[in-house]
Amino acid sequence: MPADDAPPSRAAIAARLRVAGCVYAEEEADLLISAAPTPADLAGLVERRAAGQPLEHVLGWAEFRGLRIAVDPAVFVPRRRTEFLAGQAIALARPGAVVVDLCCGSGALGAALAAAVDQAEVHAADIDPAAVRCARRNLAAAGGRVYQGDLYEPLPAALRGRVDILLANVPYVPTGEVGLLPPEARDFEARVALDGGSDGLGVLRRVAAGAPGWLAPGGHLLSEISERQVAAGTGAATRAGLTARVDRSQEHGATVLVATRPPPRA
Repeated sequence: MPADDAPPSRAAIAARLRVAGCVYAEEEADLLISAAPTPADLAGLVERRAAGQPLEHVLGWAEFRGLRIAVDPAVFVPRRRTEFLAGQAIALARPGAVVVDLCCGSGALGAALAAAVDQAEVHAADIDPAAVRCARRNLAAAGGRVYQGDLYEPLPAALRGRVDILLANVPYVPTGEVGLLPPEARDFEARVALDGGSDGLGVLRRVAAGAPGWLAPGGHLLSEISERQVAAGTGAATRAGLTARVDRSQEHGATVLVATRPPPRA
């Protein structure tokens, strides 16, 4: 599409996107038009989207539970199905809850908890520097603190035994299936945010094993898994000494493992 002084029409943009395989071409055209300050910018955005880049990377943001979450190139795009995980966590959180968002990506989950839970103390961590930079932008207004490192390693020791809500939207795609993901994911998101090891549960097992040392008594670990991973995922939680249940949402197409550190016996 030529980048001249005349802006392309909505119909022309939608047609270009439709040819590229965008199902919601008209809606995407409206978003791209609203995001571009000049015709040249608009032409560039349209070409990036037509080349297969995720719409959220092109726009620079994703909507998540009514929030506009900044999403930089290569950073994992928050999925709408993960809104169910956020909702389950919000339902469990009390005012002033200590929240940790592991494998935080853009920080969407931490931001959602900060917005919904009064006086929540939010911490987040990711191994990917690009994700950490992005999460810091998204959590800054809420006073959230974001650390770079592998799972629990960068967290302040003062959080041990104090975490009420441990969010862990870990990568859970088996290594052999990463290549089967839609091109928007496999070609444009960091592999570390997708690849969960041979059976997809390598990271979750590590999170579950370490959770009892960080959770407060009665604290909860929540993680999204696939339906076929339910037995192995709950097994990892129970072996760590947590009590486990699985919540499901047909509306979101989501399965969430909820594992709780038992309170001390009276």
